[in-house]
Amino acid sequence: MSDDPPKTRVVILGGGTAGWMTAATIVRQLPTAAAVRLIESEEIGIVGVGEATLPHIRHFVEMLGLDEAEFMKATHATFKLGIDFHDFGAIGTSYLHPFGVFGSPLRGVPFHHYWLKLRSKGEGSDLFDYSVANIMSAQKRFAAPARDMLAAYNYAYQFDATLFGPYLRDYATARGAVRTEARVIEVERCGETGDVAALLLDSGERVEGDLFIDCSGFRSLLLGQTMGAKWEDWSHWLPCDRAIAMPTASPAGPIDPYTTATAMSAGWRWRIPLQHRVGNGYVYSSSHLTDDLAQAEFVNSVEGVPLADPRMLRFRAGRRTASWVGNVVAIGLASGFLEPLESTSIYLAQGAIMQLIDLFPIGRASDVDRAEYNQMVDLEYDRIRDFLILHYHATTRSDSPFWDHVRTMPIPDSLAEKMELWREAGRVSKYSHGLFFEPSWVAVYIGQGIVPRHWDARADAFDGAALAKAVERLRGQIERDVGAMPIHDDSLRALR
Repeated sequence: MSDDPPKTRVVILGGGTAGWMTAATIVRQLPTAAAVRLIESEEIGIVGVGEATLPHIRHFVEMLGLDEAEFMKATHATFKLGIDFHDFGAIGTSYLHPFGVFGSPLRGVPFHHYWLKLRSKGEGSDLFDYSVANIMSAQKRFAAPARDMLAAYNYAYQFDATLFGPYLRDYATARGAVRTEARVIEVERCGETGDVAALLLDSGERVEGDLFIDCSGFRSLLLGQTMGAKWEDWSHWLPCDRAIAMPTASPAGPIDPYTTATAMSAGWRWRIPLQHRVGNGYVYSSSHLTDDLAQAEFVNSVEGVPLADPRMLRFRAGRRTASWVGNVVAIGLASGFLEPLESTSIYLAQGAIMQLIDLFPIGRASDVDRAEYNQMVDLEYDRIRDFLILHYHATTRSDSPFWDHVRTMPIPDSLAEKMELWREAGRVSKYSHGLFFEPSWVAVYIGQGIVPRHWDARADAFDGAALAKAVERLRGQIERDVGAMPIHDDSLRALR
């Protein structure tokens, strides 16, 4: 006889990236506390085309105990040091949002304040010359950070999204997760609590559970349709609501260790280089461009031989007013959606999963746990929303109705306050949890032409000539360090 409590019966509706990330995490983190069953239908397919990630994905890979080289081989992955933005602030401009810092702080003052001081005197180099990740990207080099470089830069992966889900499915089912191929035809609720009691499948089976995780995509069958969680629409701030995706053959030459985002007439175009092909897509606003014209603009701009016909996706920006209601938790698109401008989709799923693990209910979930989960998920969405809006609003472009609209549109008060704090004193709002800390905001502000009026007064305590020499030595050291690194392709070959 065992005194251990029975396992919590977890039923996940929907596979794809969000579903199988959730299943893999639960069987890894809670093998004695949860029994996982995932229901998906091959007929429904998956929505996502996301192939680019943020450095947090490395923690996910490590948490699962995966070998990086094996994982990258299985998903045809390349390394990613940041996102290269073109034509956002103004046509003809570009900058890289690096996964890393600019320079290094001195006496507790961020490096960019010293750079602003030098810039006011016409001294120093471009801010991005003091970023290790930027110089690595420019030279198309890659090496994992050595001990003395851990604080300078980080990296993520660019992988084949159609291979990522199946890879995690094999991982999860090998560790006890049960997969059922079926469609849900009815959701049965408890008359007393209102919780979901069971899912009725087209096979005739009735699947009971204690905790139901909705990974059904935009349908949000359990959270939205069944539990009634309302949708908060953000399309007035993020008007892009369409995407066209198309893979192309890899070009000759070194593989870029970064994702490229190029502004277009009514949105932007992505380019994601993998080991075996290149992923391309056009995210645009259907209010400012017809589907036919968008496809023509996209196809004419893409480089490389197409490997498939263009595929159209429809979406809308926003989130549910609550992501955990009753015994239903939504993860991924069932919870909310923010366009892939900063590769946040997989991160949002990962963050929600880890938050659920922290608050995982043994028995019936408490109101306190639900409230904490919803608060943390909402904070993530709200902060990322503001960061994405910044890319559109911080522009001088007025060459098309779309760019004229996003340049002049009202923005959330939370973003307006952040932008004014930066303009006045070069400061970035700080918070202890979440995504996109100071270097990310600095990259977009400076990259898109928003230069502060003042800098931290403590930077004036240093002799100008000595500061200029120190900063120049730093730039030279970065050039030498990066020059000793292997080309990105050589690092990929070494993994294989």
